[in-house]
Amino acid sequence: MAGTTTAERGERQQESSGPPVVRRLGTRRLRVIAAAALALVLVSAGVLWLLYGSSWLRVERVTVSGTVLLTEAQVREAADVPVGEPLVSVDTDAVASRLREKLLRIDSVDVVRSWPHDIRLKVTERKAVLLVRKAGTFVEVDDGGVRFATVSQAPKGVPLLELRPARSGSAAASLRRFDAARLVREAVRVAGDLPPAVARQTERVTVRSYDDIALELSGGRTVAWGSSEQGGAKSRTLTALMKATPGAGRFDVSAPTAPASSGS
Repeated sequence: MAGTTTAERGERQQESSGPPVVRRLGTRRLRVIAAAALALVLVSAGVLWLLYGSSWLRVERVTVSGTVLLTEAQVREAADVPVGEPLVSVDTDAVASRLREKLLRIDSVDVVRSWPHDIRLKVTERKAVLLVRKAGTFVEVDDGGVRFATVSQAPKGVPLLELRPARSGSAAASLRRFDAARLVREAVRVAGDLPPAVARQTERVTVRSYDDIALELSGGRTVAWGSSEQGGAKSRTLTALMKATPGAGRFDVSAPTAPASSGS
């Protein structure tokens, strides 16, 4: 077998006499690592240029879905997405915040990057569960008690809310304890607990105090609901009571374990 050449002996001598890292890895391995590190830097720089510097991945379109009463143009204007800017630089959280602040009718919105050129806005609008009359207009109230829009005509199928707090006795004490905003939320809870068949017939929800909430149904019928507590039990009781006494004009489920009906 041929002996080692002079060059090989010199290389081994260099590896054995160099720094510890050089002795462990050898010159060739260090060159490979350096080349790989350089390639990684170049690739990273290329990706950054593609995302931020090139014209290939920039915002060209803003698409809107999910609107019911809002128009797509209203949503785009409120979103104020920077068309022409790099898609990656769009602050989707800021866009969503702008939409919720400028358009109170929006309950939630998903802002999604759709590569390579689109921003997609998926909107969910608030739904009115009650209406508050105000100077010839109607304020829409959602299931969270939020007053989110004022309209000139009452939407069909949405009950009118009336606050008629008494100014004396226990009702007055209730008013001092529960302000108007709290009473509206209590009415919203009641509206949310109504059986679907009753909800469709409900024309008005009247709140006199925290524990004195009443419904006015089509045909002049009324329901004494009481407080918003035990809503599920009251709903089931009212359904059974209306089936048992279909000709009654007044129903009382304020105490769901002792309901009553009367009148015709």
